[in-house]
Amino acid sequence: MKETDQTLIDKATSWTREPFDQETRQAVKHMIQEGGDALTDAFYRNLEFGTGGMRGIMGPGTNRMNKYTIGMSTQGLANYLKEQFGVGNASVAIAFDCRNNSPFFAQICADVLSGNGFEVLVFNGLRPTPELSFAIRHYKCRAGIMITASHNPKEYNGFKVYWDDGAQLVPPHDVRVVEEALKIESIKQVIWTGDPSRIRQLGRETDRLYTDQVKTLSMLSKDVIEQYADMPIVYSPLHGTGTELVPMALQAFGFSNVFSVQEQSITDGNFPTVVSPNPEEGEALEMAIELAQRKGADLVMATDPDADRVGIAVRNHQGDFVLLNGNETAVIIIHYLLEQWKQNQRIDGRQYIVKTIVTSYLIDKIAKSFDVECFNVLTGFKYIAEVMRNLEGKKEYIAGGEESYGLLVGDFVRDKDAVSACCIIAEAAAFARSRSMTLYGMLQKIHADYGLYKEHLVSVTRHGKKGAEEISAMMDRFRTQPPRELAGAEVVEVRDYKTGLITSIPGDETKPAGLATSNVLQFLLSDGSLITMRPSGTEPKIKFYFSVHDNQWNPNKESWEEGISRLLSRIDKIQLALDISN
Repeated sequence: MKETDQTLIDKATSWTREPFDQETRQAVKHMIQEGGDALTDAFYRNLEFGTGGMRGIMGPGTNRMNKYTIGMSTQGLANYLKEQFGVGNASVAIAFDCRNNSPFFAQICADVLSGNGFEVLVFNGLRPTPELSFAIRHYKCRAGIMITASHNPKEYNGFKVYWDDGAQLVPPHDVRVVEEALKIESIKQVIWTGDPSRIRQLGRETDRLYTDQVKTLSMLSKDVIEQYADMPIVYSPLHGTGTELVPMALQAFGFSNVFSVQEQSITDGNFPTVVSPNPEEGEALEMAIELAQRKGADLVMATDPDADRVGIAVRNHQGDFVLLNGNETAVIIIHYLLEQWKQNQRIDGRQYIVKTIVTSYLIDKIAKSFDVECFNVLTGFKYIAEVMRNLEGKKEYIAGGEESYGLLVGDFVRDKDAVSACCIIAEAAAFARSRSMTLYGMLQKIHADYGLYKEHLVSVTRHGKKGAEEISAMMDRFRTQPPRELAGAEVVEVRDYKTGLITSIPGDETKPAGLATSNVLQFLLSDGSLITMRPSGTEPKIKFYFSVHDNQWNPNKESWEEGISRLLSRIDKIQLALDISN
């Protein structure tokens, strides 16, 4: 056995005895014998809630997703619900995606909750995250659980907790649920035996109720939809939960010529056709683009395994497919929605949209031009939902978005929703056709009207305990020794959301940041460029977000592609000056 901290060995050894099951005991014994990083990474900490809940690699250990960490977390939730609402006064909805062990983990959650006296509504098969959010609200549940690891590789799974408004947990509930879970020091404190009489299945009726609501989001006239109903659309669920509901919703909108990638419509937690089921990555859309070439489609869409995020590819002016990033898609869709709201005379000064602080500030500019308020929140869709909850009955929500391919149109769901987003994207493409344009052309026209903007994300991955320490040290360095200039532009403002202060440079004048505390740091440069850095709450990486723009861009003097290339070169120089690498 390799040298390992004795405290960690003692912690792992407790997993080699009853009441842990035989398979777990044997696996941990083998890990202890081997020692090294595998044992350390599995036991050096407990899984924690991040911006997307609890997410980790599956396997035995306190830092792994398994029936014991799931059960203890569920018991912590049950204890908190008892404290808030009393026993017998709450129901909880549960959904799960296509990942390996997802149905098993969902059953563990249902057993623990029903064993604690709660009514449990669990879907009878895999369903998208947004449908869970809808079900919580529709059936007036007190909470919900989604078993998913979103777009992470096949080794991962996750446990996302929702509150009674259908949104992910925010303070103080998230902290208190974790506190309750931490009070459980032994799996013997978990009520593992379920009560089947308290468990009810949800099925097609809920699907119909949800898709009926999605249909209400349509903005185009019936005549325009009918004119472009046969517009070819290619869709891939990437082996996940969008397999049935996305094509169903598109047909409900009136689009009758939808082609699904058959090889990727097979639900499979091993994701056999992709390296990673992440619609942010071009490789994940390759099969869909090949099908689009054969079918003559101009629009390709792909959703991640739990169908809350969507990536798209569109044809450029040369007829080649190009991928749009999350910022570009959000810009097109929000501009389209605001234009339709204005045309339908529905804007009266009460409307608003929400985005995150790392999402394109072109959206702020667009919203202002339509007399619609734009709120900026911390990264994580739960903060968008928090604004919606606080403004319910006071202002009218139109849409929200984040750069990581998440969109939410309408307020009957309180998390990002790729099912409805696919429908609105298709509708925007039909609208573009009615104007003799494409989505690619729409994006160029928006830039011509509002200025040229470009955003870029760099993720630096560091694995295990050592990697977590490196990421922490990197943040500490930028926080205590912020650069004075980057690529020829001075740093004029440091926004530190951990301290809650915005500091102007020079002068060191400070003012409150106005958002919740979070380990996020931003540098604003004299040319308007904005650099944001934050450790991921759900993955072993630190993310650097770059945003640059040119308000003086003239499409008559420089092509759109040349202007974007120039801005990307600017981002490269800033990245080089920061001295970061993966």
